Order: sequence, then C-alpha cells, then structure tokens
Amino acid sequence: MGRGRVELKRIENKINRQVTFAKRRNGLLKKACELSVLCDAEVALIIFSNRGKLYEFCSTSSMMKTIEKYQRCSYATLEASQSATDTQNNYHEYLRLKARVELLQRSQRNLLGEDLGTLSTKDLEQLENQLEASLKQIRTRKTQFMLDQLADLQQREQMLAESNKHLRRKLEESAAGIPLRLCWEDGAQAMQLNRLPQTEGFFGLTSSPQFGYNHVGTDEVNGGASAHNMNGFIPGWML
Repeated sequence: MGRGRVELKRIENKINRQVTFAKRRNGLLKKACELSVLCDAEVALIIFSNRGKLYEFCSTSSMMKTIEKYQRCSYATLEASQSATDTQNNYHEYLRLKARVELLQRSQRNLLGEDLGTLSTKDLEQLENQLEASLKQIRTRKTQFMLDQLADLQQREQMLAESNKHLRRKLEESAAGIPLRLCWEDGAQAMQLNRLPQTEGFFGLTSSPQFGYNHVGTDEVNGGASAHNMNGFIPGWML
C-alpha cells in the first residue's frame, strides 16, 4: 500500500516542521544539482529558513554572475513589455487627440457659417444660441473697455487741469513781482546818485555835477556885459 497524499499546509508542530524542512531542503538541492548536470543548465538556488539562515546552490562558479544574468533578462523582458504597453497607450492617445481636433475644426467651420448642411434643426438652434451668447460677451467686454478708457482720459484731463492751474498761479506771482523789483532798482540808483561827491566849479561855486551846459541867470549876464564895457575885455581865464 503506497503513501497517502500529504496535505499542503503549514506544519504546526515545531519539531516536525524543522525535520520536514531539512529533508525537503536537501532533496531540493540534490534535484537542482542533478538538473544542472544532466541537462547542462545554469541553476541557482537560494533558500532562507524561518530563522533567516541562508542555503544556496549555484551550478557556476559565481552566484552574482547568475543573478546579474537573471536581472538583465528580467529587466529586458519588463522593458519590452513596458515599451509595447506605452506604444499602445500612445496610439490610443493619438486617436483620441485626433478625434478631438477634428471635432474642434468642425465646430470652428460651423461658427463661421460653413458645413451647415449636416446639422439638424436642434444643432442649428444650439449654434445660434452659442453665437448670441458669444456676441453678448463681446459687446459687454467692448463696453467695459470703452468705459475704462473714458475714466482714464478723465483722470488725465484732471491732472492736466491741475498742472495748468499751478503754472498759471506761478506766472501771476512772477508778473506781480516785476514792478516791485523795478521800484527797488530805481530807488537803489537814486541813492547811488545822491551819494556822489559835489565838485567845485568855476568862480568858487560849488554844485553837483552837471552834464551839458550850465544855466546862467539874467543878473550874471548883465554883470558880464558891464565888465566888458568898463574894462574892454570879456572875463575869462587869466593868461
């Protein structure tokens, strides 16, 4: 009578579990060695016990070389699979974007009044409502823009008026100061003339400087004539 089939589940008994682990571990290592010898295969086996103890077998001289080889093959397969998936996703994205662009181009032509033959009555009503809403927004924006420009011009006008008022006030102050400055200048000239020293003239007379001719009185003229008649000469410089 043969052995019964062992149910695959965790062995609860600790001793039985350790015995089973040792037997099956040795059998697995033996099978790996036989496979590598009989089939000329590169086999690497790594086992960790429940306590973290390491058991390994490698048919080549270096376990690291076998692991690196495994990583290259595994990553190459993963990259190829990922590349195929990305290509497929990119193609689906391209189809979606292409359909979106065609829809937008058709909508643009409809807004320009082109290709309306394929539209139904409901589609035409929706297009009309869309155009009216767009026109309303455009008019609102235009009105707001004009109001903003008007407010800006009014502000600039007010600034120019204030500047003009300031310049006019400065001009009036400057014009009011001109007569006062002239009066001060005339007064200063008069004071300078009064300060000039008096000079002694002919015949022992003292007078202020006179330009041009000296005014001679009637009495002086008569006296001069009498002297001329008496002495026979005109008074003048004594030679």
